[in-house]
Amino acid sequence: MSDASKTNDQVPVTVLTGYLGAGKTTLLNRILTENHGQKYAVVINEFGELGIDNDLVVDTDEEVFEMNNGCICCTVRGDLIRIVGGLMKRQEKFDGIIIETTGLANPAPVAQTFFVDDNVRARTRLDAIVTVVDAKHLPARLQDSTEAAEQIAFADVIILNKTDLVTEDELVEVERLIRQINHFARIHRTMRSDVAITKVLNQGAFDLNRVLEAHPDFLADEAHEHNEDVTSMSFEVENPIDPERFNAWIGDLLAQKGQDLLRTKGILSYAGEDRRFAFQAVHMIADGDFIGPWKVDDERKSRLVFIGRNLNRPQLRRGFEACQAN
Repeated sequence: MSDASKTNDQVPVTVLTGYLGAGKTTLLNRILTENHGQKYAVVINEFGELGIDNDLVVDTDEEVFEMNNGCICCTVRGDLIRIVGGLMKRQEKFDGIIIETTGLANPAPVAQTFFVDDNVRARTRLDAIVTVVDAKHLPARLQDSTEAAEQIAFADVIILNKTDLVTEDELVEVERLIRQINHFARIHRTMRSDVAITKVLNQGAFDLNRVLEAHPDFLADEAHEHNEDVTSMSFEVENPIDPERFNAWIGDLLAQKGQDLLRTKGILSYAGEDRRFAFQAVHMIADGDFIGPWKVDDERKSRLVFIGRNLNRPQLRRGFEACQAN
């Protein structure tokens, strides 16, 4: 079989990465809701005890697989191989596969999966690594996180997001920092991850030879180590949440501890409200909105996930439980 015919038979895979809170899920939702007439399988990986991201993804006809039993670049590579292998055996055809990694993932081991497993390599091709970058917080992340730099280093496409939160001079400096790490990636400036799908999918951008030139040990099966200072804590309450109590508590918490809280996200059941409320925050910057009704068979539990440093589990649990309505 020629390389050209082999490529035509292979399903393109896009790895969507970026540090905690950069805007990956927002970009994924844009892709899934755009009227492009394509069918995608979506694989979501989370870092934490409770899965939240699957609920943050909009309701679509796409198939969404969630893996929250570890980092996709560590313990769940076998799961990823099994999921991709299972997809390839189905009669229905996918136009592509999108893998959204946890914000703490080094994308290199994820990319390796599509070269080290013979079955996966024969049926799929790695199309591009797309990295979403938080324009406001990137300089700080490059100081305290090796993952942030690794995500940029392996990117084929960089979505420079949240450009509305910085000045033009700051944007130029952020782009300079990116170019110090990666000279080749295409950079697209965005607000709320608003970028044309044609600039993200079907890029044909991943170049194994270029990666091996820069990282000769790319295909070596090395263990990946996380920054051990970063931990995840998840909480769940059964009673509805009082929105005023929650807003007061979370606002005070983010004001005091925001520098240590890399990412906060949750699905909340508000008292007297039939819609799910999605809450998200990066450091002190918070946002939230209703994302659709609770389904009939849903357990209307509120879940909240914190990812950061110096987290106090009893304190966070007590604070969240105190937000329940009487």
